[in-house]
Amino acid sequence: MTGVTVRWGVIGPGRIAGKVVGDLPLVPGAELAAVASRTSKERAEAFAAEHGAARAYGSYEEIIADPDVDVLYIATPHPQHRAAALAGLAAGKALLVEKAFTVSTEATQEIVDAAGKAGVFVMEAMWTRFQPAIVRMRELIADGAIGEVTAVQADLGISAPTDPLDRYHNPVLGGGALYDVGVYPISFAQMVLGAPDTITATGLLAPSGVDLEESVLLGYADGRSAVLHASIRAGLPGQARVFGTRGWIDVPPRFHHPSRIVLNRADAEPETIDAPATGGGYFHELIEVTEGVAAGRAESTVMPLADTVAVQHVLDEVARQIGLVPQEGPATL
Repeated sequence: MTGVTVRWGVIGPGRIAGKVVGDLPLVPGAELAAVASRTSKERAEAFAAEHGAARAYGSYEEIIADPDVDVLYIATPHPQHRAAALAGLAAGKALLVEKAFTVSTEATQEIVDAAGKAGVFVMEAMWTRFQPAIVRMRELIADGAIGEVTAVQADLGISAPTDPLDRYHNPVLGGGALYDVGVYPISFAQMVLGAPDTITATGLLAPSGVDLEESVLLGYADGRSAVLHASIRAGLPGQARVFGTRGWIDVPPRFHHPSRIVLNRADAEPETIDAPATGGGYFHELIEVTEGVAAGRAESTVMPLADTVAVQHVLDEVARQIGLVPQEGPATL
């Protein structure tokens, strides 16, 4: 990447975007070039001043048209990803799209198809897969450290605001547990086990129609399984465990950005493996995108688009079974 600068633009300068771009200065060859907010140019200007972006825009159209932006980080509410992503791809921009990628398989597939036509790098911002501890876990599994994998357990929950006017209770903004926290255990299970053959879910809806929590059982034709739980009405440990025929791996809280794992094998003492993240933990996904864009790749091998689609299928079916009706955003800005 010597001599190559990948210029980043941010769509949606909110709390998560601030955390993510906080790690951007650590990434060789990455530069924060611009930021856009369609609700308030002043908000974009404040974000640009705080994080060192050269330009601030009061519309998404302006940042998408900026010839000095190579990749867009889309950090708007989930239902708004679709329009920004499709517009960015039409302009030839690479994309890092915050999880959950969208709130419907239809929209996710639409973006994936557009990415294929555009031939530019596109990835879901599932930072878990890039955490050094998770990378090490996957290496151990691949090396047969716990034998044949048989099952996964994972949970993640927060005590979200109960104010019915809060965005967590707003279906238009993708509120609820499934797309904010449920996507993490589901994506973790898909990463380890692949796409399930059966999906069984039960959950609880709020008066606004968003989901407060759900339990999910993923089944596989060969007998493997995943037991998952997500909630925004109660804090949960946020731990994960991968079982095998010769042991198991614990991923201590919070499993979606762990600093260590514990390898448990028969007739051996538990082995703690420390693998802390760099910066705030977002560095690892940012360098994946930056290097991918610089190299002209179309997607990540760690977080491929096929996995994003597979996870979205599970999210869709969970939503259907618990009575959640996601409100996907339009396809155009």
